[in-house]
Amino acid sequence: MPKVKIRPQELFDAKCFFDIITRTNLEFIEFPIKTLDEERYFLGLNETKRKANFEYNFSILYYGRLVGACGIKIDQHRPWIGEIGYFIDRDYQGMGIATEAVRQLEKVGFEQLDLQRIVILMDTRNLASKRVAQKCGYKKEGTMKKVHRIGEDYYDCFLYAKIR
Repeated sequence: MPKVKIRPQELFDAKCFFDIITRTNLEFIEFPIKTLDEERYFLGLNETKRKANFEYNFSILYYGRLVGACGIKIDQHRPWIGEIGYFIDRDYQGMGIATEAVRQLEKVGFEQLDLQRIVILMDTRNLASKRVAQKCGYKKEGTMKKVHRIGEDYYDCFLYAKIR
């Protein structure tokens, strides 16, 4: 069994995800999820999002244990472009898990979803995500001003991309 594996998210993942997002400092991501019921509702939308070719969300497993999530959002105006996002439980950060999950997710994007371009946007303060993008061979294309919002504040993002 590979030590890092991604699989489509399931409703039974709700408790693990809720535990991760409530105890991990995810300072560069705004989570609208505030309750376990809201997490269950979010996970319940996954099939509809996949069928609409809008978003594909995956659980990240490390030796079979759920330790994070990743996904690809499809640009609705340019459906050949997808944007990757991810987060990892605080106890598992810095172990190369996000890097391997991005590699697997990229394979899904290029091979199964037939994307021509995949982008990763990250808050300019998020050095860990910058390293993940670089390790996976994504190239920095620029800085996007005030693209990312957390609460009432707007932040700049780096745009990294890879083409097929």
